[in-house]
Amino acid sequence: MALLVDVQNVYYTTRQAFGRHFNYHAFWRRFAADREVVVANAYAIDRGDPKQRQFQDILRGIGFAVQLKPYIQRSDGSAKGDWDVGIALDAMEAAPRVDRVVLASGDGDFDLLVERMRERHGVTVEVVGVERLSADSLIRAATRFVPIEGGLLL
Repeated sequence: MALLVDVQNVYYTTRQAFGRHFNYHAFWRRFAADREVVVANAYAIDRGDPKQRQFQDILRGIGFAVQLKPYIQRSDGSAKGDWDVGIALDAMEAAPRVDRVVLASGDGDFDLLVERMRERHGVTVEVVGVERLSADSLIRAATRFVPIEGGLLL
């Protein structure tokens, strides 16, 4: 199986919906227990601060490979730093090697990716996200949608 976590999306949606954090340990136990994990990536933005490095080390300790992109502050005050293309590429590369992909994100940009993985590679795709902040198109594209709630929150 492959586990792919859009860290920024999960962080902001759980914070907005619940005022809480995502429980990565519980996520790993629930989805990776007793399974062969071929890919486990957590995609994050690197701002270079010590608390963030500590969090990244925790993710590595759980079993994730932490994929980092630098945080870019534009001159107009806006920021750039999303992993959509990187997640899509890694997912399509993993899909032929696994029978199940778990994508933690509610980002509707991934709906076509999820459909293609299911159609072309016959994989089961479980999407994990905050239900009320996840795109309906992504929820429909998934084999199964798992809402972030209860034990998946700290």
